[in-house]
Amino acid sequence: MSEKNVLLEVKGLKKYFPIKGGIFGKKVLKHVKAVEDVSFSVYQGETFGIVGESGCGKSTTGRAILRLLEPTEGQVLFDGVDLANLSTKEMRKKRKDLQIVFQDPFASLNPRMKISKTIEEPMNIFDIHDEKERKIEVRKLMERVGLKPEYVNRYPHEFSGGQRQRIGIARALSVQPKLIIADEPVSALDVSVQSQVLNLMKELQREYGLTYVFISHDLSVVKHLCDRIGVMYLGNMIELSNKTDLYEEPLHPYTKALLSAVPTPSLKEKRERIILKGSVPSPSNPPSGCVFHTRCTDCMDICKVEKPKFQEVKKGRFVACHLYQ
Repeated sequence: MSEKNVLLEVKGLKKYFPIKGGIFGKKVLKHVKAVEDVSFSVYQGETFGIVGESGCGKSTTGRAILRLLEPTEGQVLFDGVDLANLSTKEMRKKRKDLQIVFQDPFASLNPRMKISKTIEEPMNIFDIHDEKERKIEVRKLMERVGLKPEYVNRYPHEFSGGQRQRIGIARALSVQPKLIIADEPVSALDVSVQSQVLNLMKELQREYGLTYVFISHDLSVVKHLCDRIGVMYLGNMIELSNKTDLYEEPLHPYTKALLSAVPTPSLKEKRERIILKGSVPSPSNPPSGCVFHTRCTDCMDICKVEKPKFQEVKKGRFVACHLYQ
């Protein structure tokens, strides 16, 4: 990318879920802090990865950006427009430019709807093309994502997992979006099928000029597809960097531990395995100070009482850690 134009800017995004209890399900004082003050930018034409353990808040972040979950606080600037402040009607118009590919390809498809209708439905909603042109476009999209056009009258249960995900991708492409949030799009697929779908996504990005926010827990998949990567832990963004620097020289102790667990194909390459102590704390009762200090091997006294700022410590490299402050 010769010139970096910011397409999406997330500022101080928070998403809390109230904890309800008692006979009448009344809200109590505590909240589950699923996303806590997350900030990052996504440049036009790039693939921005969000990675972390299950339950770290990465999927919630993606859904809050699209307002499939209403943000508790923060700004989501898309093309300079704050999505968080748009009315329901205004947001509906914006959804043409913002699409999502879900983790479970079967659950994201209507089992009673033929796939031709599934792919065509977004075009109907946004009044794109006339009826005849839509039918032609559906067949073109199916062929482009690697599905035979003669399958148009089949139902989701007649397809494999990889084929269903291709249907989901075709549906997202049908309205010619600017940004696609891919939420663990290959985690439910076989390894051989994963590579096919990832390569397809890269081809489509080049062809349609797409921008991706790619959410995954698989570091090898993220390395293959993404340009820059944000690492999340317990609802917080703790490190952000281009993929080369992140994999060659991770800064945050949590990132180092994650990368040490990635298998290497070479028997000669020896990597020190960093074993994290304890388990991930509850997001309803996060630790004081740095959220990672209870498991960190480099923990200092300040880590227990003061939360580190997420700031740039090297050019293009951001980290929330007292070791660099």
